[in-house]
Amino acid sequence: MRGIRLALAVTLATAGLTGLSAGTAAAAGGDTLVSVGSPMSPFSQNKQNEPALAVDANHPNVLAAGSNDEIDMEACNAGDPTTCPFTPGVGSSGVYFSFDSGSTWTQPTYSGLTARDCLGPAPCTAHTGPIGTLPGYAALGLVSDGDPAVAFGPRRAADGTFSWSNGSRLYYANLVSSFNGAFPGFEAIGVSRTDDVGTAAAGGPAGQNAWMAPVLISKQNPTTFSDKEQVWADNAAGSPFFGSVYVCWADFRSNSHGRALPTPLMVAVSRDGGDTWSVKQATPATDNGVNSQPDGCTIRTDSHGNVYVFGVATRGGNSFETMVSSSDGGNHFSRVRLIEPVVEAGVFDPVQGRPEEDGITGARNDLADAPSVDIANGAPTGTDATDEIVMAYTDASAGLNHEKAMLTWSTDAGSTWATPAAVSEAGDRSMYVAPAISPNGTDVYVTYNGWLTPYQTDTSAPRLLVGVVRHADVAAGGAPTGWATLHRGAPGDARASSANSLTDEFLGDYVYSVATRSYGAGVWNDVRNGADCPAIDAWRMSLETGTSVPRPAPQQDCPATFGNTDIYGGAYADPTP
Repeated sequence: MRGIRLALAVTLATAGLTGLSAGTAAAAGGDTLVSVGSPMSPFSQNKQNEPALAVDANHPNVLAAGSNDEIDMEACNAGDPTTCPFTPGVGSSGVYFSFDSGSTWTQPTYSGLTARDCLGPAPCTAHTGPIGTLPGYAALGLVSDGDPAVAFGPRRAADGTFSWSNGSRLYYANLVSSFNGAFPGFEAIGVSRTDDVGTAAAGGPAGQNAWMAPVLISKQNPTTFSDKEQVWADNAAGSPFFGSVYVCWADFRSNSHGRALPTPLMVAVSRDGGDTWSVKQATPATDNGVNSQPDGCTIRTDSHGNVYVFGVATRGGNSFETMVSSSDGGNHFSRVRLIEPVVEAGVFDPVQGRPEEDGITGARNDLADAPSVDIANGAPTGTDATDEIVMAYTDASAGLNHEKAMLTWSTDAGSTWATPAAVSEAGDRSMYVAPAISPNGTDVYVTYNGWLTPYQTDTSAPRLLVGVVRHADVAAGGAPTGWATLHRGAPGDARASSANSLTDEFLGDYVYSVATRSYGAGVWNDVRNGADCPAIDAWRMSLETGTSVPRPAPQQDCPATFGNTDIYGGAYADPTP
């Protein structure tokens, strides 16, 4: 099976994008850089992770992507050269566009609070200048804080109805923090929108004005931390709730009640294209050391307008993939259904306080076991929907160094589920995985990040990470069969990645896939262009052993491309049309 660069009817020129700087086209069977605005250095401007991806169901050559993108942050040399902070007020929600099904990408430049020219030695203060992230936040006293989620839906007409003939609307949900006290609490959830992706992709003042002002949708108070959101628009024209938009997230409400940490899963619903939102509590709030409510949510709709929200939760100390559903457009939700037990991957690191799968001081993987889901809802019309649900996640039930990407599926609206099957290649240790099923239910694609080396108990050896895209046909009865690899990316050493604190690696929390009737596309975290820094390795190891090693200054003590993590992706034609 091999991917094929797709020849498409709508080109950059017809989209009004002639002359834009875009990434090199992906070769046949290959991949391409999505985060094309990212510099190779310095850290942390060269740091991108947590990619999200959406396809316009009515124009399947049009893709939009997002990531945590620190292109506008100050360099480590600004102020104390041993620290690499997030610059106050500077956003990190990167946005990218493709008009040839993912063969090439462009990252627009807008204007906002920036620190990309703060290279030191003077300390940095954010100021107005060029940004490579979502526009419109600084003017409202807000900061786009990443955790990107993107979705296309139909545009709303003046009479309030939705139709694809009106055009398409792109929704971009992300975390939002308050700059100078714009709202109480910690992180909120915000949504940006544009009806003109061609102009938005061109950047500049016109591109900035193509975006509507961001809307805050979560209900905030001084103890609220909203986290891990995802957005979806009902994009099947036959659905009774066609055009409705849904956002799910975990609502961390307080840490002041001993072991109790109330964390319900919330769902916001908009019936007017994102202008106004109603917020529903979809699960109970009770959360303690034994039982927790779902986190790491995914939200989707089928061709009948049923809403499904998935997450990972614990019952009796054990983890389960979960689902709640709504048959009335998100007004009411079912009880939490336990779908499948799952074993969290990784080893808990007391220094970072989180599990790590590649080794000590490694990349956190808290949500590797969280479900990623897609539904064959027949978009844009819904007429050829099978409504099969596919769900993927990483499972470590076979033990450390045997983590696998698992896939299960349901053909009866989530009432029953197939026995999960491993879909990662033998020898790959799955980290993050995402499935996509074609709208007509004939093909399934999965994208995953996989480790090629075993868990490391020190920082002396490379930790190889790769991005992989696979494909299967869907047989009668709904079972994906004939798994084959469409692409394996170039491996890289994850020790080259870094949290801004420098204490550990960082790759975020997810990858993403989409599928059309003729191709599948994926985006993943990639470290092929990053350089390991021995001084950082030694310092990170000292944090584990308690020995005394001077804290490095990355721009003085490391190769120039230390910390350089990218978003790569590829589009692959259905190999069995």
